[in-house]
Amino acid sequence: MPESSIVVRPEPEGTPPSTRLQAAGLLSAIKLFEEAARTVPLPSAPQPIVIADYGAGTGHNSLLPIGAAITTLRGRTRPEHSVLVTHTDTVDNDFSALFRTVAEDSDSYLRKDSATFTSAVGRSFYTQILPSNSVNLGWSAWSLLWLGRVPMPVPDHIAVACSADAHVRDSYARQAAHDWHEFVAFRGRELCPGGRLVVLTMALAEDGDFGYGPLLAALTDTLSELRTDGFLNGDEVQRMSLPIVGRRAADFVAPFAPSGRFERLTIEHLDVFDADDRFFNQYRTEHDAKVFGAQWASFCRFAVFGVLAEALDGGSADPRRTTFFDRLEAGVAARLSAAPEPTRIPLAQVVLEKRRRG
Repeated sequence: MPESSIVVRPEPEGTPPSTRLQAAGLLSAIKLFEEAARTVPLPSAPQPIVIADYGAGTGHNSLLPIGAAITTLRGRTRPEHSVLVTHTDTVDNDFSALFRTVAEDSDSYLRKDSATFTSAVGRSFYTQILPSNSVNLGWSAWSLLWLGRVPMPVPDHIAVACSADAHVRDSYARQAAHDWHEFVAFRGRELCPGGRLVVLTMALAEDGDFGYGPLLAALTDTLSELRTDGFLNGDEVQRMSLPIVGRRAADFVAPFAPSGRFERLTIEHLDVFDADDRFFNQYRTEHDAKVFGAQWASFCRFAVFGVLAEALDGGSADPRRTTFFDRLEAGVAARLSAAPEPTRIPLAQVVLEKRRRG
């Protein structure tokens, strides 16, 4: 499974940058990334400035932030000083789509800076995947929510956060803690002294709420309908779950206790907050319930339907796959359109900095 199956910009090509910036949490995370670009130590030319994109997916999570960071860096460097952008994801990621995005998207940094170059690494970021002390700036958006390993099936819901099984919830929480620990540890090796990493990911609110209530209800209701209709069988529905987690503020801090440092890293910024539901904001202005439901359903199709479809008896090659996508999208859209309400979106922004030498 790619480490960034959810992207912040599911709209088709041609969507204006102003609309992309409305994606949940992205604008404020970009500001943090720009601040990091203003402050990190830079290598002397001809050594390139290295920007790592952890969990790249199709690349849409990183075009705007990396472009903004490069613009900021150019205020500190000569225009010919090379910048190397390394996009990382698991071997299952669609790297052809990634390179197509970087080459063709109107917001691509390659279109705006002739001394910037692209590379990719097809390995999980839960190991060391780049040389030690090589990364000046790191970016990771909407990727750490995916578990590195699924500890067990979730028997009673598609999302572990909604499960009534305490043992299952505890197992997933332990895996989430392990994954964050490993991610931080290996980034501590890869970052240069003084380097910074900005993370945007799902969170748990202080009251423990995972959020996405209307969306999850629409998904589970539609899956039940597909089972009742005979399109899905009981075993398939039972297997369907999303290996995603949110984390509390305390979970992000845990690896750094008690000294406040871990692998020479410190937390320079941590904010857990509720992001705006841009689709509902649009609905309040335009009062078009059909568009509201279609937008959320389209996001779901792009973000999570592929994971659910792996539970079909035929897996990714199941002949019902496309019809499954279509019927699930239609069902989610109809349910959300029937009763529009805002979706709670708990997010976390974390900035890590590696201690400088001396």
